Amino acid sequence: MKRKICYIINPISGTKSKDAVSNIAARETLRAGIPFSFFPSVANGDYSYLYDTITGEKYTDIVIIGGDGTVNQVVDSLKHLPVQFGIIPSGSGNGLAFGAGIPKTPQKALEIIFRNKSMPVDGFRINGKFACMLCGLGFDAKVAHDFANQPQRGLMTYVNQVFKNFLGARPYSFKIKLGEKRFETEAYFISIANSNQFGNHFTIAPKASLNDGLLDVVIVTEQSKMAMLYNTLIQVGGMNRVRSVEEVRKKRGIIYFQTASIRISNWSEAPMHIDGEPVDTEKKLNIEIEKNCFRLLVQ
Repeated sequence: MKRKICYIINPISGTKSKDAVSNIAARETLRAGIPFSFFPSVANGDYSYLYDTITGEKYTDIVIIGGDGTVNQVVDSLKHLPVQFGIIPSGSGNGLAFGAGIPKTPQKALEIIFRNKSMPVDGFRINGKFACMLCGLGFDAKVAHDFANQPQRGLMTYVNQVFKNFLGARPYSFKIKLGEKRFETEAYFISIANSNQFGNHFTIAPKASLNDGLLDVVIVTEQSKMAMLYNTLIQVGGMNRVRSVEEVRKKRGIIYFQTASIRISNWSEAPMHIDGEPVDTEKKLNIEIEKNCFRLLVQ
């Protein structure tokens, strides 16, 4: 089948000039001899207006020029169509792209897109809301909420918010249900991951796979701030092994396990983010994998 690319570009994600990226994409796609069009991202995340265009004009690929939030919205809206997705990372974190080995340099990302090799990728649902790579409760979500209110984006702005929030970080109360297993814990944050990253090559779930049918859950429990830093470095460095559900113990500094589904009672109403975007928190969370729900262009 002859390829045709629909580029969706978020003009405000990250810090990179989107005009420059779109010019590179247009030049290289023309050189590759592939028909294409550009469409802007939409704030409400509803891309149903593109259904008829994509099917009627026989687009084969949707390529997102943006960050994880834009990827989330585009994939959730269009994954039921017979298309494959590509990413030219240009957000602040780019966790899904980096987890899939997609480089940030536009030319190199385009080389992957033109190579036309794709694989099935899992997503997951949090009370019905779609996530393509990460959901967080607690500390990292508070950072995401504060980051969203900053006038400037970018890595340094994010790092500043991390340090600012670390000083005042407090644990939240959670109840976890894994099948028949239940336990309560006080934790600084809980990460539910499909990709291995927070973003910016910061690995939170080293053993996570994009298509193993499992969620990687990381719980950083109540402890001193110094212990929290030390244990987080152990986790990021891949030295904290994945536990089976039967081995999970609430007294560990960091609890790391894999599961296809999890229920969380968020008694303290810890803040929440989905794919780095702040969302309204909820007291009861039902989280389930959505296996092989879209195809992603990879190396």
